[in-house]
Amino acid sequence: MSNQQTQVLLIEDNPGDADLIRLRLVEGHADLDVRCVDRLAAGLESISQELPALVLLDLNLPDSKGAETFRRVLSKAPGVPVVVLSGQDDEELAVKAVHQGVQDYLVKGAFDSRQLQRSMRYAIERQALLTSLDISRQQQLQFKNQFLSHVSHELRTPLTCIHQFVSILLDGLAGPLSDDQHEHLSTVLKSANQLRTMIGDLVEATRAESGKIRIEPQCLLISDVIHQALAMFRASAREKQIGLETGVDTRIPLVYADPERVLQVLINLIDNALKFTPADGSVMVKAHLVEPDPEFVYISVADTGRGISSEARNLIFERLYQDPDSIDDRRKGLGLGLFIAKEIVHRHGGKIWVESESGHGSVFTFTLPLFSFSKLLLPIVTDNGRLRDSLSLITVDITPISPVAAGSWREIRQRCLELMRLCILPQRDLLLPTLGIERGSTCVVLASTDPAGAEVISNRIREQFEKSTDLLANIQFQISSTPVPMPSRQDEPLTKLVQEVADCVAEFVMAALMRPKNFPDLGTGNAGAKFN
Repeated sequence: MSNQQTQVLLIEDNPGDADLIRLRLVEGHADLDVRCVDRLAAGLESISQELPALVLLDLNLPDSKGAETFRRVLSKAPGVPVVVLSGQDDEELAVKAVHQGVQDYLVKGAFDSRQLQRSMRYAIERQALLTSLDISRQQQLQFKNQFLSHVSHELRTPLTCIHQFVSILLDGLAGPLSDDQHEHLSTVLKSANQLRTMIGDLVEATRAESGKIRIEPQCLLISDVIHQALAMFRASAREKQIGLETGVDTRIPLVYADPERVLQVLINLIDNALKFTPADGSVMVKAHLVEPDPEFVYISVADTGRGISSEARNLIFERLYQDPDSIDDRRKGLGLGLFIAKEIVHRHGGKIWVESESGHGSVFTFTLPLFSFSKLLLPIVTDNGRLRDSLSLITVDITPISPVAAGSWREIRQRCLELMRLCILPQRDLLLPTLGIERGSTCVVLASTDPAGAEVISNRIREQFEKSTDLLANIQFQISSTPVPMPSRQDEPLTKLVQEVADCVAEFVMAALMRPKNFPDLGTGNAGAKFN
């Protein structure tokens, strides 16, 4: 122990045990300032006032029992070492506490002053080492992120140049090519694209590792994203003579997720499935509900490929892992795809796993949260403990005039949402999460008003859009409104009535997502704006 006075907090409700521990500390001739409390609440309050150098903690206190005791202390003071004081019957729990962040444990009545001093010194030194390692890790991670960001930027510039000039040659813009020249340049272009994909994956994996993956959840139909992913692979599946099928439960409600990120996960899983499935095999993409887990949708990608060994299954989602049994010419990446997919799913609050046996194919499954209308709508559809008299839904369908990059479309969509927020009252109206469609977006406002009031809000939105001439140069839009059928009875529980309204809104939103968007041909100015 240090020659300087060390602050120790003893949380122990048994006076005899507390006196014994004080005696052991006196016997050890340590220069300590020991504060003893007999309740966890008092201990947490003491930590709030002044962080001790170490906490000696009884697991069973009058106001806290078992694992919850050490978890609350660790949560309150994550950088302070904790030594658990356990009874003979609690030793198994004490070992569990060590596995979850406690530095050491001692069994009451079974240690002397030397063992107590050694345990305290070990706990303080080990915590200091862990803190130092964590700081070093954060510094290394920051340096690595900066390095990879710089390298990826520097590599992308020459790769873009290679891609552009090879494309010019392949398109015959620089003169005719022989068959051999065309074949060789096609190989160059393919390799350049592969390297560009690897660089993108490396940057994305670095973002994932540092928790910087950007997620923009929307209300979406999972069937739309699945069909979009399948459309991207149908040609390659036919070429490889692999069946590509889908099965989506039509009862699945709206999912609350980032459609681009979900598409990214599906692309990775389907690509891997096709890569390791032989000719005449099949790949099946399914989405279904599971009764014991009603808040999530389950999405799976199953193949009839060679399967995955038990050793590989335990490591397959790790960063840079590649199955050593895979065939070399099929390994075209860095082993980052599944790691990125895992991080994306986890950021959504879901989970991902694989079931497989060597020689019998694989099934990758991940979960995504379903959207709960009732929780979101409760503050809007009720007033003073009862349903509001009138509710209306105002829909704004937004579509780009010409194809735009994904990043640009996100900015345009965000601009539209900001304009719409200017037109509603936050306490009475609600702008629902964006509804993703294949080309464009659908925005819905739930307004606490009757049809006449909904028309006023619609006009406000129209005026905001009309003022933004730069925005109208990129989009066309339609606005419509409809009243929400309200339950005529008020004698039933409010939660049941709110759920009935939420079901009605959900039905409307699902219909809005699935209906075709028939926009007129655009001329100039406001020709693309249609109002109902």
